[in-house]
Amino acid sequence: MKSNAELTEEYFACAEELDGDIAGRRSAYEYMKNSTAIVHEKVVASSFIPRLYNDESWETLRSIAETTHRILCKVIEHYCETPEYRDVFTFDERLRELVLLPRGYADPLPFARIDVFLNEDDLSCGFCEFNGDGSAGMNENREITNSIDQTETFKLFSQKHPLEACELFDSWVREFIRIFEHSKHFVPGARFAICDYLECGVVDEFKVFSSFFARYGYECVVCDVRDLKFDGGALYDADGLPVHAIWRRSVTNDVLDHWDESQDLIEAVRHEAVALIGSFAGHLVHDKQIFEVLRHPKTKAILTPEENEFVERHVPRTLFLDEKEIDLNEVRTNKNAWIIKPTDNYGAKDVYAGVSSTQEEWEDLIARFANGASGAPFIVQTYLTPYKTHTLPPDEDIENLTDDEVDRTGALYNNLSGLYLYNGHFQGIFSRLGPFPTISKDLKGITAATIRVRG
Repeated sequence: MKSNAELTEEYFACAEELDGDIAGRRSAYEYMKNSTAIVHEKVVASSFIPRLYNDESWETLRSIAETTHRILCKVIEHYCETPEYRDVFTFDERLRELVLLPRGYADPLPFARIDVFLNEDDLSCGFCEFNGDGSAGMNENREITNSIDQTETFKLFSQKHPLEACELFDSWVREFIRIFEHSKHFVPGARFAICDYLECGVVDEFKVFSSFFARYGYECVVCDVRDLKFDGGALYDADGLPVHAIWRRSVTNDVLDHWDESQDLIEAVRHEAVALIGSFAGHLVHDKQIFEVLRHPKTKAILTPEENEFVERHVPRTLFLDEKEIDLNEVRTNKNAWIIKPTDNYGAKDVYAGVSSTQEEWEDLIARFANGASGAPFIVQTYLTPYKTHTLPPDEDIENLTDDEVDRTGALYNNLSGLYLYNGHFQGIFSRLGPFPTISKDLKGITAATIRVRG
């Protein structure tokens, strides 16, 4: 079996057989310019080279993802059922209230994305973060795959290997409908809503999902949480029409930031007037405290020996950036071993890797965030060195270049793999890459299509 890296070099070789397939790269770039892969009004940056996974690495990631989901579901259920366990998390009372609101269906974590760093040489793996319903990227993956799968390079490579792209839309829509139809909230002719604070959400992706729900016979609107109205018996959208089930795309810290404006949604959930899929209990896995919680004695007591060993193997050491929990001098003097993150945020905001900082910058960051100095809790976590993959940076200037000027060599980029789970079933991978230790859109991060190479 060829390694992922060997498959990638073979893909580059296919392009070279076609003299770089510059026409294919131009057409892929043009497709993306006019695509729905838009995040905050900007088309995402992408690579012409897909991330290629052989069967061994794919099945390794499947096992990691599905085992993680089982463990996280145990934590959610135990938190909801066992009051004496709840002090393992440090939450304010509003957040605890949201987590404990009734669910009305059996599934603790319907939608999740587990972000991991996979060493593709030895298949060792460590976690970056866990994400719930606020996770995006499905439409990026779909559109980037569409941009390349009709190019001559892709066709030539597919003649040599059976390929399988990620299917991330029909599968989730079917699972959402199944959860709703088995919930206490089911009514015939129900209307759905995808809800977020729309200035924060990936609205173009929401609209694509809405069209998929329509194909299955369910009207689905895109709605700002603040526009929902609850009359004591039913929940209504901005047009005054009833909403029976919500796919919650709003992350819980945004709900806290818009607390007063979100009360109609909260009251509807409290009165069990709507199916909120997923529930606010999903915040337990989104908050980065979860990494410390997984090693807590009270959590170890509810996990099997095999699950505890799994946690030890894959969860990086994680502690609050607080002198009560860790020797801050250890963090100061070993900056390359650590990364600083907020416990509860998204989009790689305020994430700082020691390897990217000078010693002076690092000490300034510790002073800025340690002991709650910024007004919000931060964690410090063992820095995991990402695996590097040969890829082509985005063809953003290709319109202004001659064929001979287009770069065909590429570069090594760091990898971050997001493992999608639809109610515990591994469904695909969100492949992000970047030239810097922290992989994010703000730091020239890119997305690549994810392709499984069979056989």
